[in-house]
Amino acid sequence: MKRTFMKLSMTIALAFVLTISIAACTNSGNNENTPTNQPTNNGQTNTGTTEEAALNPDEPAWKLDTSPVDLTWFVGANWYPHSWGESLNSKYISEKTGVNVKIEVPSGEANEHITLMMTSGKLPDLITMGSWETAVKKLWEGDHVYALNELAEQYDPYFFKVAGDGTLKWYRQENGNTYGVPNDSYSPNLMHETGMTAANQTFLVRKDLYEEMGSPDLTTPEGFLNALQLLKDQYSEYKGQPISPFFAQGNVPYGMTEYLQNLLAIPHEKDGKVYDRITDPDYITWLKTFRTAYERGLINVDFLVDSDTQVEEKTNNARYFMMVREWTGMSAVNPMLAASANPDSYYIAVDGPQNSNGDSAKLFPGNMDGWMVTMISKSTKNPERAIRFLTYLVSEEGQRDLFLGKEGETWDTVDGKPQLKPEMVQLLENDIEKLEKEYGVADTYWMVRNPVIVNQWRPEKAPVIKQMEDFANAQADIDSGIYKGLDPLGDSEAAVAWSRISQNWEEVLPELITAKDEAAFDKIFESFLSRRDGYGFAQVVEHRQAELDARKAKMAE
Repeated sequence: MKRTFMKLSMTIALAFVLTISIAACTNSGNNENTPTNQPTNNGQTNTGTTEEAALNPDEPAWKLDTSPVDLTWFVGANWYPHSWGESLNSKYISEKTGVNVKIEVPSGEANEHITLMMTSGKLPDLITMGSWETAVKKLWEGDHVYALNELAEQYDPYFFKVAGDGTLKWYRQENGNTYGVPNDSYSPNLMHETGMTAANQTFLVRKDLYEEMGSPDLTTPEGFLNALQLLKDQYSEYKGQPISPFFAQGNVPYGMTEYLQNLLAIPHEKDGKVYDRITDPDYITWLKTFRTAYERGLINVDFLVDSDTQVEEKTNNARYFMMVREWTGMSAVNPMLAASANPDSYYIAVDGPQNSNGDSAKLFPGNMDGWMVTMISKSTKNPERAIRFLTYLVSEEGQRDLFLGKEGETWDTVDGKPQLKPEMVQLLENDIEKLEKEYGVADTYWMVRNPVIVNQWRPEKAPVIKQMEDFANAQADIDSGIYKGLDPLGDSEAAVAWSRISQNWEEVLPELITAKDEAAFDKIFESFLSRRDGYGFAQVVEHRQAELDARKAKMAE
């Protein structure tokens, strides 16, 4: 079935597909790592002559061989709870393609885990890592993973037809090769044309408390402090437990830094130069507002020290008043709170802290980096099956199978459109754990999820979720995705400098909030800026500027 979004996507993609295809042809003959004469499943050497003759750039090559093959898949998220082969959907996909997957998840930090694997020289067949992780660059630059365009050229040229719009171009390296496929990747053109921004940053308040207070203005320091004072005076407890006035997702490095700066619409650049957002006067004003709130006993430091378990417990029991939090993290909680004995205790998005001009927030949208990237390691014994499986998964057919499952079992065609069965929708709304464990549909296997494709099959969101999503979309700064992740990563001098600076900032910000007065605040902040310079901040700025200039050049291609 043809999709409106994919028609748009393919229009945007056309120029890129030609470009990447030419790049693949140009580079495939010059790269000594091109996979030639790889052993096939039966151990025989495959010269490629027979299969290459059968390859059709307009047809998926996975259909040429559906014999059983085992592939390991490393998912770089230690919280990922799912396996392959137990859910109804994963069994269906394995039966269809012949690919049996063994999912591996790190017990600790993903970067450390994959770095050890690189040292040993033994890597899983498929690797999915956060696009921001330092290990990703190491995998590419250390020749640990295949160039996907070269694998596709040899084993499955259909890859070029289905691999995405501008996102592969975005990930193309200086040598012309692309080593990873991103999930949840959005190009600015596509966001403008479809209206899907993927913005998920919001400022949330508990609906009943907020409305009982008279919907106070939280956009100014004065209004913010007055609301906290009213909370302390009249609404300090809920069900016998103390209300936590404030929560910031990701604590210092995220919620209280770039997230808060986005709420304040602080620019990322001025006159073409990367802007030092942390020294912006409006940002400093709001940090001092939090200091005042702490001095008056209106907030405590729990939002900086609570464990994930404590945050989950407070969230599930509606014990936060205000939250700097991504709305997607509330998609399971809000319906539960709305169905509780107090149905108005769920959270709604409202205007939060604003700059001195009263500008609306400029929230990060989705970007072309996406969330995670999936690669094929050179440790695999089956590169041809790996690229064909990956091509299948990123195609419309694979995306439909991953999200909806098998027709007649978990979804039906209704009015010409695929729809999850009502019982699946009910589980999606009320028992997501059972849906994912037993059926494996929707977002269970999100590693190569393309929202432009799958979002058309999502059931209509409940009003308590849609309100937050709509609010975020309305304040999304669609063209600001280019600024996401400008900081240096890896082992360079600039990256080491940034690591020291960011680590020190995590220590300093709590000191700023708990400073005894403004004079102490100013002294602590000036001391931090001095240390920042000593750590090598000039190199960080130089890296950020070079990265931004390079991204602008890519966008202009």
